[in-house]
Amino acid sequence: MAGNDKRRGGMRKTNKKGMVVGSGGQRRRGLKGKGPTPKAEDRVSHPAKRRADARSKAEQQRAKRQAAAETQPELVAGRNPVVECIRAGVPASGLYVAQGIDIDDRVTEAVREAKARGISVVDVPRIELDRMTNNAMHQGLALQVPPFKYAHPEDVLQAAHDSGLPPLIVALDGVTDPRNLGAVIRSAAAFGAHGVIVPQRRSAGITAVAWRTSAGTAAQLPVAKAVNLTRTLKDLKSEGLMVIGLDADADVTSDELELATGPLVVVVGSEGRGLSRLVRETCDQTVSIPMAAGIESLNASVAAGVVLSEVARRRRIS
Repeated sequence: MAGNDKRRGGMRKTNKKGMVVGSGGQRRRGLKGKGPTPKAEDRVSHPAKRRADARSKAEQQRAKRQAAAETQPELVAGRNPVVECIRAGVPASGLYVAQGIDIDDRVTEAVREAKARGISVVDVPRIELDRMTNNAMHQGLALQVPPFKYAHPEDVLQAAHDSGLPPLIVALDGVTDPRNLGAVIRSAAAFGAHGVIVPQRRSAGITAVAWRTSAGTAAQLPVAKAVNLTRTLKDLKSEGLMVIGLDADADVTSDELELATGPLVVVVGSEGRGLSRLVRETCDQTVSIPMAAGIESLNASVAAGVVLSEVARRRRIS
């Protein structure tokens, strides 16, 4: 019997007990690769991952500080900025006057108008006013104003349409110095622009420094925040506005700016890098400012003032 089973290829002898099973495909699956190697920034123990996390954390902290600053009252320092803010009807909660300062027409007007509007007038020692304004050039006057209320880009466009004139809007691409922001707002108001648009991120906001530099004109001109500046510019283009960007390497100069008399957006780049790539690609035209040989570039706010002045001149004679 056993011999017959052996001849017929019967049951195989083995030292293991029970049935003998196959690999069930485990060997085949085991030979498969684990996929592409993750990027360095995605590997937990890689230094690049730690650097990326540190950058992300720093960006979040900056965003939190900016958000906190935008919810706190600001002090506008300086006689002209304070008077301009009061004249413009900026809602204010207190006027601080340094004790023993020289009285001139601006101080008299500021105190008189503040009392007429129900704004408390507080006499403080000069050293205390120095501390409150972080040693700014306050000239003995400081006005406490609430956090700035930004408009929506659509509000700026509507204000332009309501004026009955060809829209003129200024957009800032990454301008991080509040002094430059304030100076651009002042130039925009002086040369007939209908509003200013700033990006929500990586941009200066309306702080006390910007208030001071704008000499109060930030209260007269709508300033809007754009979640995505490139998308906002494309939206404005769809409404019939042409977009020009200030670029030192542009072939067209401000002397040749034929688009000045039509609906226009003037984009001013950051202090160091100029226009970002996506914004430059969105512009219908880039414009340079003719300058004497040996001068590399102008400050962002100065460049904006030069081009806006040329736009205003062309519009006057058209």
